[in-house]
Amino acid sequence: MTVNTINMAAELPTSINIKEPRWDQSTFVGRAKHFFTVTDPRNILLTNEQLANSHKVITDYRKGIVSPGLTEDELWRAKYVFDSAFHPDTGEKMILIGRMSAQVPMNMTITGCMMTFYKTTPAVLLWQWINQSFNAIVNYTNRSGDAPLTVSQLGTAYVSATTGAVATALGLNALTKHISPLIGRFVPFAAVAAANCINIPLMRQRELKHGIPITDENDNRLGESTNAAKQAISQVVVSRILMASPGMAIPPFLMNHLEKKAFLRKFPWMSAPIQVGLVGFCLVFATPLCCALFPQKSSISVSRLEPELQEKIRANNPGVERVYFNKGL
Repeated sequence: MTVNTINMAAELPTSINIKEPRWDQSTFVGRAKHFFTVTDPRNILLTNEQLANSHKVITDYRKGIVSPGLTEDELWRAKYVFDSAFHPDTGEKMILIGRMSAQVPMNMTITGCMMTFYKTTPAVLLWQWINQSFNAIVNYTNRSGDAPLTVSQLGTAYVSATTGAVATALGLNALTKHISPLIGRFVPFAAVAAANCINIPLMRQRELKHGIPITDENDNRLGESTNAAKQAISQVVVSRILMASPGMAIPPFLMNHLEKKAFLRKFPWMSAPIQVGLVGFCLVFATPLCCALFPQKSSISVSRLEPELQEKIRANNPGVERVYFNKGL
């Protein structure tokens, strides 16, 4: 057997379906494995050269070109590096802090500070503004579909969400001044939950007006649906609120206990780093597990689509009963 024959035998087949994640997405465990890989904070340390190399490996493979010596594990690693940095619908490189791999380090810092500095109005204003600025970037970066938002739409969403979060935080702070200090620690969580309900739909308002792309199971585009957009956005809102829950619900109990101890009374400046660390520990698990609550490639029955879209699909694709869409993150 010649060396060329051995190389040909060892060459990776082009039949591996890298359009889909490596693990079964019909199960929660499969989705959790997928999102633990997607949200891996180490991905934000990758260089432009590494991203470009992964981009080349994946785009070549989709054309049927296999890089010499490429193994299956290397192919999947390239796919996850590619997915972590490039938008699934537009193909554009995503803003670094808007990528899902930046969620844990960014959120642990911002959330930790929101929960440490929540007692004064200037502190509430500053950290809620920083949090909503970050959320606006994340929501825009991880939108579904390939339709651009105008500057005025972005501005409206950003201002509305920031105003909603600050108003919620200040209003609840005023209400909790005469109640247990422990309850006051949950004010930032209430503000974040309220802001998510405002920010995400507003950042993705174009999808609510014009719909998001829907396809059949073979990725053939069938049109755009606003009903699918509503389902996608509601799933993302639920995921984001639950994602914030452990990091904003568990540390308040621990910090309330720790601040009564001699150590934090002696070193009060340690309160913020401890809070950030606790939030980070929670987020490492909460981020991928809450992203995995709903399939990334969500589906909806044709009977739940807009009437005119139902007619179009039944006329042109009579066998299609369910359609699929990228819900965004």
